[in-house]
Amino acid sequence: MDKLTAMGFDSWFRARVENEKLQACEIARVVCVERQAWLLSRGGNPVYAELAGKLLYASDSGSALPTTGDWVYAQFFDDDSHAIIHDLFPRKTLLRRKVAGQLIDYQSIAANIDAAFILQSADLNFNLRRLERYLVMVNDSGIRPIVILSKCDLKPSVEVSILCDSIRAIAAATPVYACSGHSGENIGSIKALLLPGQSYCLLGSSGVGKTTLLNQLIGEGEFATAEISDKHGKGRHTTTRRELVVLPSAAMIIDTPGMRELGNLGVDSGIEASFEDIIELETQCRFSNCSHNNEKGCAIGDAIASGQLAADRYGNYLKLKRESEFNSMSYQDKKKKDKQLGKLIKSAVEKKAGR
Repeated sequence: MDKLTAMGFDSWFRARVENEKLQACEIARVVCVERQAWLLSRGGNPVYAELAGKLLYASDSGSALPTTGDWVYAQFFDDDSHAIIHDLFPRKTLLRRKVAGQLIDYQSIAANIDAAFILQSADLNFNLRRLERYLVMVNDSGIRPIVILSKCDLKPSVEVSILCDSIRAIAAATPVYACSGHSGENIGSIKALLLPGQSYCLLGSSGVGKTTLLNQLIGEGEFATAEISDKHGKGRHTTTRRELVVLPSAAMIIDTPGMRELGNLGVDSGIEASFEDIIELETQCRFSNCSHNNEKGCAIGDAIASGQLAADRYGNYLKLKRESEFNSMSYQDKKKKDKQLGKLIKSAVEKKAGR
């Protein structure tokens, strides 16, 4: 196995190589992004890189710039002391979310990920509605979700089983594993999931134990962890950058900073995949135009009344749909205004050049 293949450059990417670009460039993978610096690897020591001007200024969105996990065409200089990224490969998958705050745009989290470990901790941080948001984001990206209930040493085994069952109730097709990063309980089961040449990422709020789990998978305490607030069950951001790490199993994993805000933007497919039970119920109503608001023969209302469907799960489904639709319309408006502004600037430049 050559070095690129070991880093995940499989037949999918090989079929998309543009040979003319290899006359001046080499293929490398982005293993870390830190502010305006990119770290590249071809299977050896990482090399700091910057973006070629054409790539930087032609990008109309943050998600069009290289992110951790991307494959790129790059030129290497001065005995590999630095590099310039000229272009991106097509992405097999892209994990993204709406940027935090009022700005309507995408933020890339990681690219070309095969499976995402979504962590929920068995302490105060456990939140099914937040888990649904993560599932929507992962499913929309075409990435396989795996849910991990961490810190299971903090609860009796009976309570751990109840928490796992509540996760399976909202994600029946998603594997669920309970473990403890501190005691090492069930870490072996998670290690067995990590296949050579495959790329994984860790997702979850601050303090759920992502970095502790990563240290267990690596087999050494390479990454720092922080204490959790006893009062609020919240953690501090000990991970401040997204870095692709090669594990002893030859799998690769990215630890991501905790995300306190998980806005959705254009995630229709993710919502459909994460709420299949509700979408199926909607088709069973007596009337095709049912508004699911106290009508007779409403399958949604009947399911909530019987306890088959939790009312707060249905409420979260409606909230996520409204949020995605609103942000998508705002994003399209933004792109339209940006395009109009670009035409105005181009016209002004052309008029000035003609004088």
